[in-house]
Amino acid sequence: MDLQPLMLRTIDRYVIREVIPPFLLSLVIFTFLLEIPPVLHDLEMLVAKGVSWQVAGRIMLTLIPQALGLTIPMALLTGLLIGLGRLSADRETVALLACGVSPYRLLRPVVLLAACAAAATMYVMIKAIPDANQTFREITFEVIAKRVENDVRPRVFFEDFPGWVLYARDEPSDGIGWKDVLVANTSKPEATELSLAARGRLVLNREERRVDLVLTDGTRYSTGKPGETQTYRFPGQLTMALNPEMVFRKAELPRGLTEKTMAELGADMGTKLAGHPALSPHPEIIQIQQKFSIPVACFVFALIGLALGLSVARDGKMGGFVIGIGVIFAYYVVMYLAEAQTQGHYRSIETANGLGSTSFLFAQLARWWPNIVLGAFGIGALVWRDRFASRQLPRSFPLVVPQLAARWTSKQRAAGSISEHAVSDPPGARSKRRKVVIVVRVPKLRIPAPGLLDQYVSRMYLRVVALGFLALLGLFYISTFIDASDKLFKGSASVGTVMHLLAYRTPQFVYFVIPIAALLSVLVTFGLLSRTSELTVMKACGISLYRVALPVVLLSLLFSAALFALDQEILARANGRANALDDQIRGRPPKTFNPLNRRWVIGRDGSIYHYGFFDARQNTLTSLTLYRLVPGAWRLASQTYATAAEYRGTWTAHKGWTQEFGAGPATWRAFAQQPMPLEPPEYFRTEDTEMDLMTVAQLRRAVKELSATGANVVPQQVDLHRKLAFPFVTFVMTLLAVPFGVTTGRRGTLYGIGLGIALALSYWFLMSVFVAIGKAGLLPPALAAWTPNIVVSAGAIYLLLRAKT
Repeated sequence: MDLQPLMLRTIDRYVIREVIPPFLLSLVIFTFLLEIPPVLHDLEMLVAKGVSWQVAGRIMLTLIPQALGLTIPMALLTGLLIGLGRLSADRETVALLACGVSPYRLLRPVVLLAACAAAATMYVMIKAIPDANQTFREITFEVIAKRVENDVRPRVFFEDFPGWVLYARDEPSDGIGWKDVLVANTSKPEATELSLAARGRLVLNREERRVDLVLTDGTRYSTGKPGETQTYRFPGQLTMALNPEMVFRKAELPRGLTEKTMAELGADMGTKLAGHPALSPHPEIIQIQQKFSIPVACFVFALIGLALGLSVARDGKMGGFVIGIGVIFAYYVVMYLAEAQTQGHYRSIETANGLGSTSFLFAQLARWWPNIVLGAFGIGALVWRDRFASRQLPRSFPLVVPQLAARWTSKQRAAGSISEHAVSDPPGARSKRRKVVIVVRVPKLRIPAPGLLDQYVSRMYLRVVALGFLALLGLFYISTFIDASDKLFKGSASVGTVMHLLAYRTPQFVYFVIPIAALLSVLVTFGLLSRTSELTVMKACGISLYRVALPVVLLSLLFSAALFALDQEILARANGRANALDDQIRGRPPKTFNPLNRRWVIGRDGSIYHYGFFDARQNTLTSLTLYRLVPGAWRLASQTYATAAEYRGTWTAHKGWTQEFGAGPATWRAFAQQPMPLEPPEYFRTEDTEMDLMTVAQLRRAVKELSATGANVVPQQVDLHRKLAFPFVTFVMTLLAVPFGVTTGRRGTLYGIGLGIALALSYWFLMSVFVAIGKAGLLPPALAAWTPNIVVSAGAIYLLLRAKT
């Protein structure tokens, strides 16, 4: 048997070597970007709660397979576009075509790479994702109590448990449970049960599926009809049983369609069809087909990457990166359209009870339509590319316009010279008309302006920033759309709601993308200047490295100002609206961050307000209940209820009752109208201390108010200083990237991109570590938030001083 045709030839190995580095770097970039939100949120939260770094790291690693199912095909396409684009930019593809190597010959190494990527993707889809989810459940149960307790943050009302409201005034010194706990059973609005305890904690039993809320040393107040309030004092422990589904559903990662094995999906299909009434199994069919269609997409992307990669010339590697994001976006748009049509088709059949005789061919093809459409595009593009090469059409056409313009200019100059000699006066006449001319020189005011060098470096830098920004922003859009598509296809969310979610998430995406795009752009810009020896020429002309880097550093300061302004003016409101839309899409109860609808408020004197709605225009509270505490103790002194309270200089309560709790039985009296001392209306307009939903001024004011009550404000102080420190990330990373870009320029742009990802990972890791340490009280808040910038700036200054300027 002749094995020669099966062996890789030199050209095959050469193409593979060109594609693998950008493929691996793209894989790291895409996976890193998809992992940013959980890393920033969950890792910091787990470490601050006392979870070891090993356990927290393992939890983060279990999220990687979820991302790899998407990023492997994306990275293959981007790697082909970048690698083959480099060959096209250096005219190596022209040399190959001149030697008789057609684009079809390059299919051999490209298909081999696609087969390897498809095999890896299929393993991830069928095996790795279910296994990773199982590992996630096994690890997280050991720390689930800490994570649930962490959701109940001090001085924030927790209402994720339906029918229950939890509030903790502080955290105990031993870190176990909560201190000064309020628990309200609101399942019966007409008979609210309130419990105040010195300590509280959750106790979970997985084997028995029990969730108990254990309160220690407190009092329970049960209110029935007006005047009927029972008080129960418990010096020891009081155990309240919660619905285990409310906690275990939150604690354990539920097995969604994307996380079930093929056997489980097949069993679900049979269960649906055998039910009464029968349900359409098209979601399970689509999910089974997706486990094969996504790997096959690697071959589709290989065709497109080969056809377009041979055409990407002077746009460079960042241009190939952007084109890859565009193709991926088109793939998922076709997937959405196909699945939306399929969902509507089977939903109508299910409504008409016609599933018994229907065919599920449309469901089986729903996930294959993107491959069919883009595969046809890839084949057509490759055929066109081959015919274009075989015809040897010129890639550029000589233009004679510049030559004609030059000839016309020379003729005009010659004509002007002749006319000037023709109208010139004789020497004698010229001397007779000679006059004395007085010249007054006015000193010019030199206004600093960008010079030619600044404009050149700035244009190169901003062009790379724009390409990187658009590509990374598109990736965030794709990941968010995929995350919300399941609810969209099930009909629980409309297209308009998802589009609004993307719009309100955009400021947060921009907040993440700008630092990464700026960092990568500095590395690429100075890498190109060094690689093309332009930086060497500048130094030979007496221009130092510091002067060359000046426009980039100034632009980084502008980006830092943009981040700060974004955080001040837009980010807080956009995050609040985006969180509300996300809760609506996922069917979660809305969080009480809205000051008008939060309903539970703690006053400055420690009093507890519970109301139905606050009308900011009329300064009116409806269905108001006021719980006043005994000074210096965590128990009720009085309870007042009013159907409405209005503010006209002072608060007046209407149609209510009040009762006093003392050593003896509670005393109760009704009233039609009476003055009621409450907080001013402005107090009810203030927002809760959610960092992502507050500006710096609001967070500083909240810290001041909380500090006045004696509460622990260290976490809020750390968040405040982090809001001030993070916008400078573009400045400090630019200082660090300049010497790295100069030293790595000869190794290529891809090396610089990979280095940029490593630097970004290091910075975010430092930020998470020091923020967690600061919230634990081991470092002053300002030092904990600013230490990453200080460390990176010190390293950047050291490298800049050692660089050859």
